[in-house]
Amino acid sequence: MTEKEKMLAGEYYLPSDPELANERSINRNNIRILNSLNQDGDEYEALLYQILGTYGKDAWIVGPFFCDYGYNIHVGDNFYANYNFTVLDCAKVTIGNNVLIGPNVSILTPVHPIDKVERRTLLEFSKPVTIEDDVWIAGDVTILGGVTIGEGTVIGAGSVVTKDIPNNVLAAGNPCRVIRKINE
Repeated sequence: MTEKEKMLAGEYYLPSDPELANERSINRNNIRILNSLNQDGDEYEALLYQILGTYGKDAWIVGPFFCDYGYNIHVGDNFYANYNFTVLDCAKVTIGNNVLIGPNVSILTPVHPIDKVERRTLLEFSKPVTIEDDVWIAGDVTILGGVTIGEGTVIGAGSVVTKDIPNNVLAAGNPCRVIRKINE
């Protein structure tokens, strides 16, 4: 099994593997070009379609935008991400329809070992992130790997999401926790 296959399977892998390093290098170049383009132009949107695994209809990412690979990011329709959206997409990141993301939001799928001796191996693994439909993530939020944010939920500014958040709730804090249900 290649290091890329291990990464995509959620197993320990070596991120310095030449194939993965090359893919990140190519993507970094595409991201550099993307972030230099006029965001109102067709070239900007075409490059986003090339970078991301799936990029829905009427979706928009305001630059600057950063990601590791791009192909692990799947964005639905009517998506909007504000400035400094960062996605370390070593695992699949699925973002539903009608999702709004505030400025300075980070989605971090890689996980490093807690044990210092194990960490010296430079191995890591990754966990997927799912953001369901109709979610609003306010500014300066960090979402860690392995998390699902339920449909219709709002995540308050400055939150660190470490565990799943259910549908139709307002959640906030560090660590992020449910504040209350959202009543229709």
